[in-house]
Amino acid sequence: MSARAQIGVTGLAVMGRNLARNFARNGFTVAVHNRSFGRTQSLVADHGHEGEFVASESLEDFVASLERPRKVIVMVQAGGPTDAVISSLVPLLEEGDIVIDAGNAHFPDTRRREAELKAHGLHFVGTGVSGGEEGALLGPSIMPGGSAESYEWLGPILEKIAAKVDGVPCCTYVGPDGAGHFVKMVHNGIEYADMQLIAEAYDLLKQGLGASAAQIGEIFAQWNSGDLESFLIEITAEVLAQVDVETGAAFVDVVLDRAEQKGTGRWTVQNALDLGVPITGIAEATFARALSGSVPQRAAAAGVLQGHAGQWDVTDREAFIEDVRLALYASKVVAYSQGFDQIAAASAEFGWDIDRGAMARIWRGGCIIRARFLDRITEAYERDEDLPLLLADEYFTGAVGNGVPAWRRVVSQAALNGVPTPAFSSSLAYYDGVRAQRLPANLIQAQRDYFGAHTYQRTDRPGTFHVQWTTDRTEVEA
Repeated sequence: MSARAQIGVTGLAVMGRNLARNFARNGFTVAVHNRSFGRTQSLVADHGHEGEFVASESLEDFVASLERPRKVIVMVQAGGPTDAVISSLVPLLEEGDIVIDAGNAHFPDTRRREAELKAHGLHFVGTGVSGGEEGALLGPSIMPGGSAESYEWLGPILEKIAAKVDGVPCCTYVGPDGAGHFVKMVHNGIEYADMQLIAEAYDLLKQGLGASAAQIGEIFAQWNSGDLESFLIEITAEVLAQVDVETGAAFVDVVLDRAEQKGTGRWTVQNALDLGVPITGIAEATFARALSGSVPQRAAAAGVLQGHAGQWDVTDREAFIEDVRLALYASKVVAYSQGFDQIAAASAEFGWDIDRGAMARIWRGGCIIRARFLDRITEAYERDEDLPLLLADEYFTGAVGNGVPAWRRVVSQAALNGVPTPAFSSSLAYYDGVRAQRLPANLIQAQRDYFGAHTYQRTDRPGTFHVQWTTDRTEVEA
């Protein structure tokens, strides 16, 4: 078989199939392969008119059809299946060839694979791809890691199929080894927080106003024309407007209230704990999904746990809606700020040198968390690439600060009326914590010194100290 394909895709489930079509539509000759040859044949039969595909039944022929350096995108299930495909590919490849994992891999796996393939003289590129099925076909946000050399070959191809905003591709080199998949993981964590915050806003409007799903959908549609404009706000309006064909009820009212997850939110929270980064909004969103699925616990609590909640009586409908909007915006900014803090911490930990402004820029289009205010985040990091806290940027201090009174009203009213708002509440608590001149951690540190001799530092002079609590309680320098 002649080597004429510029890029190859193995694994032709929906995402792989749509990526292959995207390459072909953009003028690339695409080698395609799947363990089941029937799926490969159906892709060519159904979409062969969109561009040039080279179909192969065997992995050997697939690799042989690729130009050097070979560029192979692996689109199979994360974990063992990905390792199995890579193991089959390695003996068929030659030094300088590039293997791209565009699935939702855990970044430690990507770091391991990158090191293993480097020993064979191969490039391994862990690549985050966001945008779902539609994005894969029409233009996703793409977050490739790996070696800078591999991006010289891959960059022009990936940038051409990526989403574009103001003519700028939503794709850039992220950093070495696992950086691309790490950034995609944090993207997904922010997505968890964003979705939970939107769900809490919906619940507040439902409980506070007694509004129907369709009425709340209209509110979200209006919000989508302002600062909150985003993909998730847009689809929320559409979901809330949907009517269930079978019952005639609002679609959302017949959906069981148990949110599932595939693990990227948990990975984000686990890593934040390892790094010591407080991503409270993302963590509470992840735990909220776990709580929704805690069926035995919720059944045991139903009708037994007393709420002692008030009867919610909103007297000014429009003012309440505006309060919820402002609280939602402020909480969303906190989630993004925390996510970018996590990226900065990991970049320092692993030596990745990630440009946070560039990450905000490539998230403006194609991805699930694309939103208008990502332009503002990009601008913030352009003003100061070492910005220690996104919330402290001059734009966000004003934008969030103006909404704080509304934020407090919403969280306090929700608490008084027994409506759970874990993401709203934790985001406000983080905001108050990070701005506090002095936190009660001084007492915690004193307690630690008492029971474990863990020492402490003083406010009035340098050094590390310990009180001899069990004897004469004198202070000694540790």
